[in-house]
Amino acid sequence: QAHAKVWHLYNDHFRPTQRGKVSIALSSHWIKPQRMTEKNIKECQKSLDFVLGWFAKPIFIDGDYPESMRSNLSSLLPEFSEVEKKYIKGTADFFALSFGATLSFQLLDSHMKFQQLESISLRQLLYWISSEYNKPQIFIVENSWFVSGSTKRDDAKYIYYLKKFIMETLKAIRYDGVSVFGYTVWSLLDGFEWHRGYSIRRGLFYVDFQSHDKKLMPKSSVLFYQKLIEKNGFPPLPENQPIEGIFPCGFAWGIVDNYIQVDTTPAQFLDSNVYVWDVHQTKQLIKVDGVFTSKRKRHCVDFAAIRLQVSLLQEMHVTHFHFSLKWSLILPLGNLSLINHTLVHYYQCFASELLRVNITPVVALWQPMAENQELPVSLAKYGAWENPETIQAFVEYAKFCFTSLGDHVKFWITMNEPSVKNLTYTAGHNLLKAHAKAWHLYDKEFRRSQKGKISIALQADWVEPACPFSGNDQEVADRILEFDIGWLAEPIFGNGDYPQVMRAWLHRRNAVDLYNFHLPYFSEDEKKLIQGSFDFFALSHYTTTLVGWEKEDALKYDHYLEVQMINDITWLQSPNRAAVVPWGLRKLLKWLKSKYGDVPIYVMANGIDDDQNMVHDKLRVYYIQNYINEALKAYTLDNVNLQGYFVYSFNDKTAPNYGLYSYVANQYEPKPSMKHYREIIDNNGFPGPETPELLCPEEIASCPECHFFRTGKSLLAFISFIFVAFIVTIFFITYYSKRVERRYK
Repeated sequence: QAHAKVWHLYNDHFRPTQRGKVSIALSSHWIKPQRMTEKNIKECQKSLDFVLGWFAKPIFIDGDYPESMRSNLSSLLPEFSEVEKKYIKGTADFFALSFGATLSFQLLDSHMKFQQLESISLRQLLYWISSEYNKPQIFIVENSWFVSGSTKRDDAKYIYYLKKFIMETLKAIRYDGVSVFGYTVWSLLDGFEWHRGYSIRRGLFYVDFQSHDKKLMPKSSVLFYQKLIEKNGFPPLPENQPIEGIFPCGFAWGIVDNYIQVDTTPAQFLDSNVYVWDVHQTKQLIKVDGVFTSKRKRHCVDFAAIRLQVSLLQEMHVTHFHFSLKWSLILPLGNLSLINHTLVHYYQCFASELLRVNITPVVALWQPMAENQELPVSLAKYGAWENPETIQAFVEYAKFCFTSLGDHVKFWITMNEPSVKNLTYTAGHNLLKAHAKAWHLYDKEFRRSQKGKISIALQADWVEPACPFSGNDQEVADRILEFDIGWLAEPIFGNGDYPQVMRAWLHRRNAVDLYNFHLPYFSEDEKKLIQGSFDFFALSHYTTTLVGWEKEDALKYDHYLEVQMINDITWLQSPNRAAVVPWGLRKLLKWLKSKYGDVPIYVMANGIDDDQNMVHDKLRVYYIQNYINEALKAYTLDNVNLQGYFVYSFNDKTAPNYGLYSYVANQYEPKPSMKHYREIIDNNGFPGPETPELLCPEEIASCPECHFFRTGKSLLAFISFIFVAFIVTIFFITYYSKRVERRYK
């Protein structure tokens, strides 16, 4: 009633001359149902009625309280007279909303939630207000988040919540038709936060409460908000716009399956037993004892599982297929004393069948998995990669694979995605030496005859400073890149030793910590052995992470590296909460080029998980489209020597929720993302009207059996001539012999 009287006072006596407007600022939360049932939805409506509708409905609708309040509170709720209702109704020139400043982040009385879930979706609240109160003009008079009281000036968490709220406001205007004409950040500077005291901060300006003069210092959020105001929102950045263009001839379009489906069940044609069919009683085959047929040699056609997998790959139109061998199954004892010849024959057949249909096998010798790191038990039991003996065991295993499969495999990976998160420095040290020895073994003994190439594949997600204006955050990002990628990459692709940043940081940590983090040293001979042991740079890339130096969230803070992991909550995320950040791939590729030069690069795995119930597979289609386009930018605009791109993964059977083929009831079905990827492959990128046509020489099938016919054409012609001459000579000898016989008769 007081608000209504003031509004009428202004309306009657001041508006004609001052031409202003008056409203009341109402705080609200947003609530969502625990389950999408009619009862829970009504409870959510009741929650908003009790908090926001209590004041908003009398003013914006009909002068009276919400019906849900009347039915629940009965006599506790005062009654308005009809005169009062008319007097209160319409006493607002706009809807002034406060969101996040007072009622959000668990400050709402639990009874007001009606057992539903509180949410911070400003967009949904704006749409609800617009629908509930006859599309009023809305002014957001207070909106904010908060950071820890210990956070100083690099308030990345505050920035990303501010970005989220303003983006949601823009979406409500653009997509939902909500009329929002103003936005106000809460608050200008840090202050006393009522019952939270000084334990949190909300200001754009930092206040040192312990200092005498309480000097104000701008935070990173000030710069962010300032630039956002200058741009009046989020205009599309030129560097984020898709480009048209195509990849070079011979570009490797591939798909990944960590471990192919192995089914070595013998075919019925290999069974030497004789059976009779009992057609009268059991209707089954009965083996005849003591009667056998002659045994025949195994053939690749006996493996039905291979034909199915190869046919699916053909359907995809890929040129390369990347998979890993199982060291623990090929050599169960970790040495050549026991060899699984059946499995080796299966791999040989799989590779030869791929070549037969013009698909190049890309084979990794080892990929770490959860159980025993996919090492033979005897090696895993005695220290795994911590044990130097594993180095020589790996080299012997590699030699066996080169010998057994090298006729069919020309594209080798020594180690695929060794996880630096799970490696000790000693294990990483031995792993690098094992890789280098395997590379030199191939280079000296097999390259000339097999004409293949070999390298290591590293996982390389991009790391971005959380505050783009913070030098401290940039320093942290650079450090994490060296620990995550440079640790294994620098010795091979750089100077033969670990990054100087790693050594300096560990030296500093060892000076203050109780534990000694020892990074081993290479001898000069070992440096020479490891440096340059590559033919290309193979990387797996899935997402981008944000890092900062300010400790904000203890659960996401790495004390060892002094880094805070931050989420940009506006980024698109998968069900497993992997962020979709296509531009991170381009930044990574540029970084690798600037650091290691013009080395040939293969993106050996790039993919995202998705909900199996998503029929249209939209997230993965979006992911593949945009990540490949960023790869194209790196190739065409940044001159990165990009040679190939592989999607992860082949199917849901071996990598649930990641596959381009679903697997249900023993059936493979292509997802929309597979068809989209196939279209990109067929176009060799994203050609446009202005894209010049690229004429590529037709590739010849790369099969060992065809090698003679490609390289010995002259010899083949000579042999053909001799053969024809021989046949003609025999014909004439026979012909004249018969004539002579007839003459004498």
